[in-house]
Amino acid sequence: MKHFTPDEFKHCHLGLLLGRAALLKDRIIDTHMEPHGITAAQFKVLIIMAQFGVDTPTELCRHLSLDSGSMTRMLDRLEQKDFLARQRSEGDRRQVQLKLTEQGQQLADRLPHIGADAMNELAGAVTPDELKTLEYILKKILLAAGDPITLQRLGEHNER
Repeated sequence: MKHFTPDEFKHCHLGLLLGRAALLKDRIIDTHMEPHGITAAQFKVLIIMAQFGVDTPTELCRHLSLDSGSMTRMLDRLEQKDFLARQRSEGDRRQVQLKLTEQGQQLADRLPHIGADAMNELAGAVTPDELKTLEYILKKILLAAGDPITLQRLGEHNER
């Protein structure tokens, strides 16, 4: 379904609003994570490892749409902060497996609480029904585009 024409494109704010909302989300998470010494980007790595059992840099790259160089630098910083450790896979020495350290696991256990506080701050201006509608619409867009992470995490059905 086409919603925009070249003549009306200057009045299309969808990309701007989606981008600005994503930036705002990351700024809010940064603020909530500052006392723990990590960024929103590092928060995402840790929570994906903890909640989805992702344990390789390749899978993290896929989940976060990052290139391997950016991921390596992020993992270096998290390893320096003693939140995760890298180890060679016993089955395939070319593969690196990631594991949360004890300190990383302690922080990961708190991330759902911290994340909920951050998302409550982000969505504080909308009603529960508006939030549900927003999530429904975003999921509909992502499913229609065949986004593999949305399919994997949320399934192919979109219910209100």
